[in-house]
Amino acid sequence: MIIAPNAVVAFDYTLTNSEGELLDESDEGPMVYLHGHGNIVPGLERALLGKSAGDAFKVEIAPEDGYGEISGRGTIRVGRDEVPPDLPIEEGVGFAAMTPDGEQVTLWVVDFDDKGIEMSMDHPLAGVALHFDLKVREVRAATDEEIEHGHVHDGPDHHHH
Repeated sequence: MIIAPNAVVAFDYTLTNSEGELLDESDEGPMVYLHGHGNIVPGLERALLGKSAGDAFKVEIAPEDGYGEISGRGTIRVGRDEVPPDLPIEEGVGFAAMTPDGEQVTLWVVDFDDKGIEMSMDHPLAGVALHFDLKVREVRAATDEEIEHGHVHDGPDHHHH
């Protein structure tokens, strides 16, 4: 089966930047996603289209087809008392937040200390060319439920809350 819309795809990857620094890898099992539903960055989804199990290739994804360009909006600082105390804070972690006009956005931790947390609306990999080394492991048809929900279900115990 080839990768097309509504296919469930499992692939192994190594992700580096233009300097060859390792950014991420699928060392604990393959990445699994539902093709055509925006579950991965657009450039990578386009690069996987038409591939099939066993295909191995390298691809460079430009920032605008990955996590976007750096917006230049700067950062915001929030006090530690504005964040739930049990929330794990570490650099690069994203949190859902609401803007004053009710729009949901993701804020990414840039820096933090005992008094506050510096956050950005830019993903940590914004502005970075992504270099993927990929191997497609498996391609299968999605179930009707996966298509309806827009993501892969990871087994019989999968529940929506």
